[in-house]
Amino acid sequence: MSTLNLHTATAISNRALAVGRELSAAPLTVAVLDAGGHLICLQREDGASLLRPQIAIGKAWGAVALGKGSRLIAADAQQRPAFIGAVNALADGKLVPAPGGVLIRDETGQVVGAIGITGDTSDLDEQCAIRAVESLGLTADAGIAG
Repeated sequence: MSTLNLHTATAISNRALAVGRELSAAPLTVAVLDAGGHLICLQREDGASLLRPQIAIGKAWGAVALGKGSRLIAADAQQRPAFIGAVNALADGKLVPAPGGVLIRDETGQVVGAIGITGDTSDLDEQCAIRAVESLGLTADAGIAG
């Protein structure tokens, strides 16, 4: 697989929402982007708050744009706030430096997209993203040792 299609993106999103229900998460919003940072699929559960779509997209977009999971971007924001602030200014504010944005890699290790989830704690958002991607036989790259 060298590209992420609508069928796969929707399957990932559906699985992420199912994992969220299994874990009794707060209402989630899930965004799946292709490797170019373009939105393929967005789902917002009933009860999810107003800015959740933008936050989910921002987590995924940051992962694709910087080539690493948003957990690492959040760590960068703490260690190098001026740098991440400058990057976010260059990105017109699209970057959300909080866990929950995970790169999606195919069987060859190539980045084919990213998933961003928001709604619960960032750690739980990230867990839902990882489990959803891996349930489809793809590799979830959150930038953490696993």
